[in-house]
Amino acid sequence: MILGGFYKASNLVKCFGVSWRILRRKMSADSSSLTLREQQDGIRRIVLNNPEKRNALSLAMLESLRENLQTDSHSDDLRVIIISARGPVFSAGHDLKELRAARGRDHHSRVFQTCSEVMTLIQDIPVPVIAMVNGVATAAGCQLVASCDIAIASDKSTFATPGVNVGLFCSTPGVAIGRAVPRKVAMEMLLTGRPVSARDALLHGLVSKVVLEEQLEQETLAVARRVCESSRPVVALGKAVFHRQMTLGRDAAYASAAEAMLENLTLRDTQEGIRAFLEKRKPVWSNTDAVDTNTR
Repeated sequence: MILGGFYKASNLVKCFGVSWRILRRKMSADSSSLTLREQQDGIRRIVLNNPEKRNALSLAMLESLRENLQTDSHSDDLRVIIISARGPVFSAGHDLKELRAARGRDHHSRVFQTCSEVMTLIQDIPVPVIAMVNGVATAAGCQLVASCDIAIASDKSTFATPGVNVGLFCSTPGVAIGRAVPRKVAMEMLLTGRPVSARDALLHGLVSKVVLEEQLEQETLAVARRVCESSRPVVALGKAVFHRQMTLGRDAAYASAAEAMLENLTLRDTQEGIRAFLEKRKPVWSNTDAVDTNTR
């Protein structure tokens, strides 16, 4: 859902922090959508908006999240996405009411397929996705955090995969979590269901940074703004190459990355960046996929 009138308000309020406070009030006033979306200065914010149900990743919530991730994801105006949530729970994972036998195998299959599509989409879209976590993230909610490119959490946040305790092993969350933390840490989380503190999540690599709750939004926006300072096509290329090489063996990964660097050098923005560095000035990015004709 796009909330009308924000851009008019943001033109009147020049301070970035104040503008985001206006956005937050507008988002808080709308309780009809499972997710909320707004975009300013290249930063798209997607907010899970069902705190009464602990922001459960129901099929409807997943479809809404997928739509908000996909919409104009290749637009030059979009530079980074932040996913956050209303309420004390970031996300409690799947809605177990949807997973009762009465709903049938076809519905269950659709839930898990859609969830997998959302998690892979986060890594496949060309802009970085940041999780801003302030509270509990469990099961598929923890999977969502693990799937993001960057995750910044408040010190009050906790993470868990407690499916084993209700008889439904967190197999699909284990795909993302097992690629984010050491194998034995992942297995302990999956086999015991015990929550992991924010500090331990940072220690094991599930999150990128832990800050005080009152500093969470400021720190997340600072990281997002820093991403926006770089060339969009360079960031897009780098993100794609990183995720691709992580699936390869060492030698194949080096070959893939080396080829990517050759391709990177053909971009107009790359040559502009090199020239700016040598000339001791700030680069002026085109933020397009234009190729520098001198490199062909």
